[in-house]
Amino acid sequence: MTTNELLLSPEMLVPRLGDSLVQKGYLNEGDLQKALIYQQEQAAQGRAVLLGQALIDLKLLERSVIDRVVTEQIIQLRNALQAANRSLEQRVQQRTVELQNALARLSELSQMKANFVSNVSHELRTPLTHLKGYIELLLSETLGPISAEQKHALQISQQSNSRLESLIEDLIMFSLASRGELSLKLEAVDIELMAKMSIKTVEQKARDRGVTVEVVLDRDLPKVQADPQKIAWALGQLLDNAVKFTSSGGRVSLGVQCETANLVMVSVSDTGIGIPPHRIGEIFEPFHQLDDSSTRRYAGTGIGLSLVRQIVEAHGSMLDVASISGKGSTFKFPLLAMSGEKAEKG
Repeated sequence: MTTNELLLSPEMLVPRLGDSLVQKGYLNEGDLQKALIYQQEQAAQGRAVLLGQALIDLKLLERSVIDRVVTEQIIQLRNALQAANRSLEQRVQQRTVELQNALARLSELSQMKANFVSNVSHELRTPLTHLKGYIELLLSETLGPISAEQKHALQISQQSNSRLESLIEDLIMFSLASRGELSLKLEAVDIELMAKMSIKTVEQKARDRGVTVEVVLDRDLPKVQADPQKIAWALGQLLDNAVKFTSSGGRVSLGVQCETANLVMVSVSDTGIGIPPHRIGEIFEPFHQLDDSSTRRYAGTGIGLSLVRQIVEAHGSMLDVASISGKGSTFKFPLLAMSGEKAEKG
């Protein structure tokens, strides 16, 4: 051991021993200053000395007195630590109860919201069906002849009716997913045929916006295991979003490739506005849009991508997003290939 090393001592565990000795009347300020000066002198000579040892060396206090004061301080510190631990445990328990209550309340509110959305959506179905029926009767002139202007107005009403019907179905599906009731009917799906049909559903909208749409398919694609209705809806939603957020002159591509012998990768890419990296998580929040201002450019309920992800995950898959602001986005997910099942060519 070198001269400047200190032996382990209980005194190392207590702070401001000198002040404590003065407060208890074992030492006066003058003697404390003598001991401190003695410490500095010994340090200058390369010998590290604790205050207690300095007091003993100067015959200002006996070892028994110093040990007693140090022991009292250690006991006080231990009691203070135990009290702090008890207080911390109580605060943690209290906070845990508060968080559990908040979580239960949040779950209750989420269930109430899902039930409300479901009830309202189902109630809207009946009058919407009546409107749809009467518009079709008027357009077919079953109820009497109509003018060209009236026919045009009815056609616009029919389009709006279809849009509203689609939104209601989306809300109903969202309410089922929120309650954990999103059931799947898995079967062998011709993903090539589904891709071609899905791209057709957005062709007119793309033409109106001046956007080019294309489908890129591998040869000899196998059938995939999926719920055809829900996967078709998810593809339609991804394509609709891609077209909506792509400016005139841009391109939207639906790709289906064999990732491995057992996986088929489905992707939707666009050259649209893109998503800031730090906001990608927000696009999956239901009823939330990145542009939530009163003058936002893009319409929608904000539940589409949330539902798409839930549908994909219900298939045991995962929706991956890659995006660059101002350059476009790609959404992709794998589906399980059906071994030995090839799509029949027409």
